[in-house]
Amino acid sequence: MFDTMTITKISAGLLGAWLILLLGKWAGEEMYHAEAHGDPSYVIEVADAGDAVEEEEIDLVALLASADIAKGEKTFKKCSACHKLEQGNNAVGPYLYGVVNRDIGAADGFGYSGVLTDMAGDWTAENLNEFLLSPKGFAPGTTMGFAGLKKIGERVNVIAYLDSLDN
Repeated sequence: MFDTMTITKISAGLLGAWLILLLGKWAGEEMYHAEAHGDPSYVIEVADAGDAVEEEEIDLVALLASADIAKGEKTFKKCSACHKLEQGNNAVGPYLYGVVNRDIGAADGFGYSGVLTDMAGDWTAENLNEFLLSPKGFAPGTTMGFAGLKKIGERVNVIAYLDSLDN
C-alpha cells in the first residue's frame, strides 16, 4: 500500500508543521510579553473606577431655558431612525410627540420592555436627561440599543425640541 518513503514524507511534513507551530508560538510569547523582558518602555495610566470624581450638579432648568430648539431638531435625527414624532405613529421605538411629562411606558399601542412598564413616574426633563445619557443605566434591561448622548448640551436641546412639539 504505502512504501516507507511515502510514510517518511508524510511524517516529516506533519512533524515539521508541528515544529513550526511551536516555534512560532514561542517566538510570539517572547516578543509580545513584557514580563520576560523587564520593565516596559512606557506605561499608560488609566483611571481607576474607585477614583471617579462625582459629577457636579447640573442646573437643568437653567440649561433648558437657554436650549437651542433648532440644534435639538438636528440632534434628533440620531433618534429618528427608531422614533417618530407623530402621535400614535410607533416605529421600532415609541412615538415621541408629547413625551415630556408623559407617563413612562405609556405611548399608546407600543409594547415596552418590562423594565419601563414597571417604572413609576413621568418622563420629566430630569428623567429624560438621565435616560438620554445612558438608557441602559437609567433602565437596566431596556431593549433600547442606543448608547446615549454624552454631551449635556445635546440632551438639553433634544428635550427642549421634544417639549416644543406639543406646545
